[in-house]
Amino acid sequence: MTSQPTAPPTPHLTEKLVRFQQPEKTLRYLGELPEARLAELFGLDADAYRALLRDFDEQARATAAELTKDADFADRAGRLPFRPGQRIVALGESTTADRLSWFSILRHLLPDGVELVNLAVSGLTTSQALAQLPQLSFLRPDWVLCMLGANDAQRLGRGTGAPGTRLVSEAETTRNLLALRELGGRTTRTGDAGDTAPDRWIWLTPSSIDQERADAYPHFRRAGIGWASEDVDGVADFLLGRPERTVDTRQATAGLQLDDGIHLTLEGQRAVAITLVDALAESGTTANRTETETRAETETGTRTGTGTETGTGTRTS
Repeated sequence: MTSQPTAPPTPHLTEKLVRFQQPEKTLRYLGELPEARLAELFGLDADAYRALLRDFDEQARATAAELTKDADFADRAGRLPFRPGQRIVALGESTTADRLSWFSILRHLLPDGVELVNLAVSGLTTSQALAQLPQLSFLRPDWVLCMLGANDAQRLGRGTGAPGTRLVSEAETTRNLLALRELGGRTTRTGDAGDTAPDRWIWLTPSSIDQERADAYPHFRRAGIGWASEDVDGVADFLLGRPERTVDTRQATAGLQLDDGIHLTLEGQRAVAITLVDALAESGTTANRTETETRAETETGTRTGTGTETGTGTRTS
């Protein structure tokens, strides 16, 4: 019996794979993979692969440029708390790993000198994200933007009349998110061991899902997997109850999913970027004000002396 040749992926499917899958992250144990080898994994030559990457980057850049045409938005983006010389690391799954993601758009909204490192991996659960802590520690970021939990809410064996079983239980998701925060926060440049730098860790809730489209999506149905909106809402509610700043992305992304009902369109990613900027602009203003006040107090103390005058006329501080 001879096997039938496998049909090559369509251009649309190849583009989607390149958009969401990054083998250089999942195959990190192989070391640095040459671009030509990465291209081969998608059935492309190096030129075609580079052209796709350039196109995705240009779409993200154009989206950022279009946003900043609005003077009010440009002003808010200018008040973000991220500064040249700082490193921002993103933890997440496909919504963040997407080459058209909110994080890719953010990259083009920030001034030169701000370093952005995207550790997000499509399909990542919070359990798997814990394995990234050594890498996060090595990077020692100034800021961590964390958007996780959607894949934990995936249900196995979901179908008509069968709700399915969560891939990661609610209790385990809570434990993992707390562990990420406690252990990951200690890696920031802003704090020593034991200081979890509360102002430098920012949660983003999972984006909304289109329940009807996700349940009807043929690939999910064949695989017997699915999602329930209430599970995603449960993750979001937990994060919104945390003391760290949490950006709720659900309302902004409603109805902005691809045909699978889960992944966001470029418009959906744009909406997440806008929501993040709006949420952080005020904190950026506060941070700048505090920094300015601290610098002014220091300069005043230097001029007037913060110590005591001694009887010999020598000023000590």
